Amino acid sequence: MKKLVVLLTVMMLALTILGAKTVKLAYVNWAEGIAMTNLVKVVLEDKMGYDVDMTMADPGVVYASIARGFQDAFLDGWLPVTHKSYMEQFRDDITDLGYNFEGARIGLVVPTYVEIDSIEEMNEHKDKFDGRIVGIDPGAGIMQATERAIDEYDLDIELVESSGPVMTASIASAVKDGEWIAVTGWQPHWKFAKWDLKFLEDKNGVYGAVENIHTIARRDLIVDMPEVAQFLTHFYMDSQHLGDLMGAIAESDEDAEDVARAWMKGLPCFCLTK
Repeated sequence: MKKLVVLLTVMMLALTILGAKTVKLAYVNWAEGIAMTNLVKVVLEDKMGYDVDMTMADPGVVYASIARGFQDAFLDGWLPVTHKSYMEQFRDDITDLGYNFEGARIGLVVPTYVEIDSIEEMNEHKDKFDGRIVGIDPGAGIMQATERAIDEYDLDIELVESSGPVMTASIASAVKDGEWIAVTGWQPHWKFAKWDLKFLEDKNGVYGAVENIHTIARRDLIVDMPEVAQFLTHFYMDSQHLGDLMGAIAESDEDAEDVARAWMKGLPCFCLTK
């Protein structure tokens, strides 16, 4: 902890002399990415003296923009399965700075009152699901995995593209009326604290095992901004911290950045490092 404080102090003094540099962070409209990216933004600005620009895009665009050097980093890379295709496609121009969250998973999520426990049971009750699975952004890895699941389990159910906010709004509406709903879901996410939800069993392993969330950066970030790369390499959130921050953002009418700043100031110490 002392080393981190000294490091941040030296960085701020250097940047004061040289002038603040701009760090460009890309993110997808997913709850955990919004929370982590805004938190990193306020740390870089308030504690390290940088300017930070944030850009939202679909995951395929995010990876491409990092590979081309248009963006510096992305804090929401799901590995080794969900974003495997992007890592393989752009592997020569991006670098993996390591995990920032452990124990993530994806799959099909339903309210606990839904009277089935596995994906293979969905066809028997497709009418109760209104013949659809509510998805998110079309470029998301979980959408590709769900298309594979539909084929693997021979589901006569349509995957509907939407977004993270639309997906959670659909859950809220269904739960309010006690209706059946299936969504493309992932953890960490504040929805599990808000409603009683469960993952449907995936006996064929289409959605893969438990994953970690990684920080992905452009290849030369370590050379151009070594202090930023060092901070991002050590940045880490556990389930309690990330869930708390996501919940605070979801329940607030303020900008996510303002919520993240207030949340950070409420920590007894800056302890979000490996």
